Amino acid sequence: MADTIQHTHSRPARYDIVIVGAGFSGIFLLYHLRKLGYSCRVYEAGDDIGGTWQQHIYPGVRVDSENWVYQLSISEIWEDWSWSELYPSGQELRRYFAHVEKKLHIKKEVEFQTRVVKAQFLREKSRWRIETQDGRVTESQFFLTCVGTSAKRYTPDFPGVEHFKGAIHHSSRWPREGVNVRGKKVAVIGTGSTGVQLIQEWAREADTLTVFQRTPNLALPMRQLQLPPEQDFMKTVYPHVFRDRERTFAGTGFEPVPKGTWEVSPEEREALYEANWKKGGFHLLIGSYFDSFLDQKANRLLYDFWARKTRPRIHDPKKRDLLVPKEPPHPFGAKRGSLEENYFEVFNQPNVHLVNLREDHIVEFKSHGIVTSSGAFHELDAVAFATGYDAVTGSLINLGLRNTEGKSLEEEWKDSAKTYLGLTISGYPNMFVMYGVHGPTALSNGPASIEMQGRMIIDVIQRMHANQLSSIEATPEAADAWTKRVEEISNATLFPQADSWYVGANIPGKKRQMLNFCGGLPAYEEACAQALSNWEGFRTFQRPHLS
Repeated sequence: MADTIQHTHSRPARYDIVIVGAGFSGIFLLYHLRKLGYSCRVYEAGDDIGGTWQQHIYPGVRVDSENWVYQLSISEIWEDWSWSELYPSGQELRRYFAHVEKKLHIKKEVEFQTRVVKAQFLREKSRWRIETQDGRVTESQFFLTCVGTSAKRYTPDFPGVEHFKGAIHHSSRWPREGVNVRGKKVAVIGTGSTGVQLIQEWAREADTLTVFQRTPNLALPMRQLQLPPEQDFMKTVYPHVFRDRERTFAGTGFEPVPKGTWEVSPEEREALYEANWKKGGFHLLIGSYFDSFLDQKANRLLYDFWARKTRPRIHDPKKRDLLVPKEPPHPFGAKRGSLEENYFEVFNQPNVHLVNLREDHIVEFKSHGIVTSSGAFHELDAVAFATGYDAVTGSLINLGLRNTEGKSLEEEWKDSAKTYLGLTISGYPNMFVMYGVHGPTALSNGPASIEMQGRMIIDVIQRMHANQLSSIEATPEAADAWTKRVEEISNATLFPQADSWYVGANIPGKKRQMLNFCGGLPAYEEACAQALSNWEGFRTFQRPHLS
C-alpha cells in the first residue's frame, strides 16, 4: 500500500481468520477455510507464495524428499502438474508454487512484504489484535501461525566481519542476481544441509573453495533421477500416496522394518542395508530396523556401514578422517541428515580445502580474508554463511506474541518452550501453530505433517462454530504434560545425544530441549484426536447469547 495512506487511526480491518505465512501450511489452510466460507487474510513477509522456497535461492538449493510425497494433496494442483526430477530443485519448486497460484488464486487473500510485529488475544473482545510493521492493526477470531522452522537466521558473531571488503551472504538472504564466484577465492562456513548444497555448486566455479567445518555431515547419496514428461501413471496413484504417507512414521511413504537389529542374521542385516543404500535418499536411515534410533549398538552398525561405503570416495587420508571419521561424531541420523550428489568427491579437487574448526577455529575476519587459531590466513573474495537458524522456536518468537496477561512469548520461553499437542500454547486462545514446536515438524516430511495438522485445526474451528464457542485455550497443566511427554519420548531415543538444532544446541545460550515430537505421525495423530475429541486439556468459552 502507498505510504501516504494513514492506517494508525483507521478502524482495524476484521477477518474471521488471520494466517501468517504463505508457504505449504498457509496455502493449505487458506484453500480449505475459504471454501468453508470464512473470511481470511494472509500476511506474508516475502514477496511471493512458497514460504521457504521463496526465501532460499542460494546455489544448489533442493528438497530432500521424493517429489510424490513432497507436494499438496489438492487435486486441482497435481492433476496437470508433472515433476522433472525425483528431488526437485528450488527453481522447480518456485515453478510449482506459480502453478499453485494459477490453479487456486491464493494471492488475492495475501498481503506480501507484510511482517507481523505484535499480536495478542484480547479477552474482553474474544478476538486477536494483530499489528504489522507498517502500523496497521487487524482483528480476527482465529490466529494461525504458519511461519515454519527457518525464518530467524543465525549468524555467529565473528570478530572483524565489518572490516571484510569482499562479499558476505547468509544462505537465507541470497541476492536475486546471484553471486559470481568464477575465478575467485571463496569460503563456506557451515556444513549442514545448506552447506552441502552450496559446496557442491561453488566447487565447480571458484578458483579456490575453503570449507570451514565444525561437525562432519553424515550425508547420504541422493540417487537423483530425471523424470519423463509423461507421468499419467503417477496421477492414478497419487490419492493412495497422499493417504498412505501419513500412515508412515515420518510421512515419507516407507517405514522402518518391524524387527530389531539383533533379531536377524548378519547376512540378512547387511542385505537390508545394501538394498536401502541402493535406493538412496533417507531409506538407509528410515527404512532400516526399528531400533536404529533407540539402541546405541544398533545405530553404530548403521554408521559403520555408511562409513565403509563413503570413506573410499575421499582420496586424502586427512580429509577422509575429518569428513567420515572412524568414530561417529554423534549417533547416526541424530543430527539433521542431508542428501548429496557428489559432496565427498568435491574434496578430491585440488582447489577445495577443508578447515577443522574444532582444532583451528576462526579468530577474526580481516579486510581480505579469515585468520584461524593456528595462525593461518585464508585469503578470500567472498564468504557464504551456511550457519543455520534459531530453528523452530525463533520463527514464532519473531512475531512479537504476547499472552493474555501481556507477557511476551520470548520471555515465557526463556527457560523452556511449552506447547499443548504441538498445536496450541497456553495463554494464547484461538491461536494454532502449524509445523512448529513439539509437532512432528523436522522429523517428518513437511507436507504430510502439515496437512495432518491442518485438518485438525480446521475441524476444531468448525466444531467451535457448531457449538457456539467463542474461544478455546490450552490449560497450563496440559501444556506441561505434553511438553513432558515430548521429552520422555525423546529421551528414549538417541536424538538427545547430538548437539543439533533439533534440541536448540546450535544457538549459544538457548535452552536445550527437544523441539520436535519423536513418536512418528500415526502416534501424533492418535494423541491429538483423543484430546481434541472432547476438548481434553482445554478451557472452552461459550459465545454470549444476545437477548
